[in-house]
Formats: sequence, C-alpha cells, structure tokens
Amino acid sequence: MAFDLVLRNGRVIDPSQGIDRVADVAFAGGKVAAVGAGLDPGGGAVRDVSGLIVTPGLIDLHTHVYWGGTSLGIDAEDFARRSAVTTCVDTGSAGPGNFPGFRKHVIDPSQIRILVYLHVSFAGIFAFSERVMVGESHDIRLMAARDAVEVADGNRDVIIGIKVRIGRIASGPAGIAPLDVALQVADETGLPLMVHIDEPPPSYEAVVDRLRPGDVLTHCFRPFPNAPVTRDGKIKPEVLAARQRGVLFDIGHGKGSFSWKTGRAMLAQGFKPDTISSDVHALCINGPAYDQVTTLSKFLELGMPLDEVIAASTVNAAKALNRPELGTLRPGSVGDASILSLKDGAFPLEDVRGEIVTADRRIFAEGVVVNGRWWHPAEGTK
Repeated sequence: MAFDLVLRNGRVIDPSQGIDRVADVAFAGGKVAAVGAGLDPGGGAVRDVSGLIVTPGLIDLHTHVYWGGTSLGIDAEDFARRSAVTTCVDTGSAGPGNFPGFRKHVIDPSQIRILVYLHVSFAGIFAFSERVMVGESHDIRLMAARDAVEVADGNRDVIIGIKVRIGRIASGPAGIAPLDVALQVADETGLPLMVHIDEPPPSYEAVVDRLRPGDVLTHCFRPFPNAPVTRDGKIKPEVLAARQRGVLFDIGHGKGSFSWKTGRAMLAQGFKPDTISSDVHALCINGPAYDQVTTLSKFLELGMPLDEVIAASTVNAAKALNRPELGTLRPGSVGDASILSLKDGAFPLEDVRGEIVTADRRIFAEGVVVNGRWWHPAEGTK
C-alpha cells in the first residue's frame, strides 16, 4: 500500500489501543492507515521522529477561538502550532445570535478542527477583556432557549454540546437560574452540557448536583472559594456522587481555575480529571495557562502517569464529544497526530494563585499531522 506520510520510529502512545512502544505511524487519504514496525512508505514522505512521542491528535476540550468576534478569542491555527493541538473545542464564545459569523469567518476556513459548545446566552461571552468584564449570564433576558435549539439543530456537524456559565462573576444576581434554561436546551437537543463554575453563589455542590451523566463540569480543580475539597482537603460528597453517576470533570485551567493545592488534594485521594484542557483565551495565553502542553505538564508533576495524561487529551476527550473517530490512531480514524517531546530539567509552572512549582519534566510541542499531512510553521506547509 502506498502511504502519503510515515512518521518513523517515534514512541507511539495511544491509550485508546493500549499502545506505548516505538513504531511507525502511516497516513493515507487523510486517515490513519497503519501503526507498526518498519512500514514501507511506498513512495510517500517519511519523517524521522526518533526520540519524540507520537500521540493521537490532541483535543483541547476548553478553548476560546472566536478570534475577532469576541474579546477573548485567540487564533486557533496559531494555538495549534504552539501546542500540538489538532482539535480546538470552543466553549461558549458564541451564542445563537453570533454563531453564524463564528462559523463563516473562523470555523469553516480553519485548517484545524473547531468543534463547539454553543452558549445558551444569545451573544455568548461578549464582554470580557482587561477593562470590561460583564457576566453574560447576569441578565436572564439573554438566555435564548428557542434560538439555541434552532442553531444547534442546524449545525450538528460542529456543535457538540451546550454551554452555560454560573457563579458570582458569570451569573451574579441570576444565580443558578441560567442552568435551568441550559439543562432544558440540552435535553431538547439531546446534547451534553458543559457548565462553568466560578465563585459562589451558587456553590460547587449545588451546580454539580444538577448535572446528568455525560455532562461536563469544567474548572473542576478550582481554588477556594468553590473548590471541590473541604478545608481539610477531603473531597466533597456531592463531587463523588456526581462522578459515580457519570458526570465528567474537566480542568479548564484558564485565568482563575486551577490551583496546585486543589490538584494535590484531589489526586492524593485518587480523583483524577476525566479531561485536561487549557481554557486558553486572550487573558491567559501569556500566563498562567499558556497552552495545552503546559497544562498537561502540570498533571505529570501531580503524579499522573504519562499515558493517563495523554488519554485525558485524546480518547477521553473524544468520548466526551461523542466523536469516536477522534483521539485514536486506529487505522481508518481521522489522520491527526501530535508530535511531542518530554524533556528533563527545571521548569517553573504556575497556578492561578501565583504558586510556582518547579517540575523536573515538561511536555513540549514539536509538530502536528492534520488530515494525514505534516502541518507545522517551520516547514511552511500551511
């Protein structure tokens, strides 16, 4: 068989298949064609990735990439290059009122896959910058249930869920009421819900109690207040009950939603996140979140094995999205791969409260394969 591209001699880590070994990965026709030793390229391009790690294309389950349409938006393709991400999941940047512009001007032209949790708020997250910060869920009049259902039903190829933001900052005087609207939209569309939680009110416990199997609580390792642990570091029973019934816990690091203290407490009790995401946006891309590989590195430092860290940004994320063709290197799956390095040294990693931990290992982005072709700025192949 003739391949279009073969990645030669990388350490292939694919948790969806239980693979962690040196092997070749071949692509043909925009798909993964084979994983094995000594694959004959049959005239196709070969890239030697010896000493590097090859994984399924990384999925960042929480990003904001409506560049130019919202003040939070960053450029998805630039982010993909710097972080070896092949699928950016935008979480609520757009609502039904401005989703058509997001689709036409950002999603459709992008060479990087962009999937969307549609905000139940009519205009999405429309007023967050260094100078202006207005919680879009404060005004219940903006909760556009009918419009959200119509837009979601008309864009099922890219809209994979519904988003709502709850908390003192995001929903303020509306409290938990926007969650009532979002749950009805999610039920009507048959889509999962992703819920943002910031400072109380409402409490972390009140929000997570309402979520259904397959729904995602993002910012799950928040610092106090509204941390998932008590003063003495014990996981709150409502959190354990939610996991037991199938609620998914996503990191969503961002500007204010990951602390080393919470992470240490949660992992000490065996509570690992289902998915690890950066919540990258204009206010945190230069710190403290930076990018996906930096966020993943923090969980290596917390003691998660490398294969589990990779799983939290590949197969687990694909399951949350109900997109089994992603997050895997099985032959026939989407031809995306991430090329990473794992370097030893002394790497300062900060949380949102300013605590800096010096890690002795860190993951770096070295390149990506998108739809079966090498896609990296240094190669000028965009």
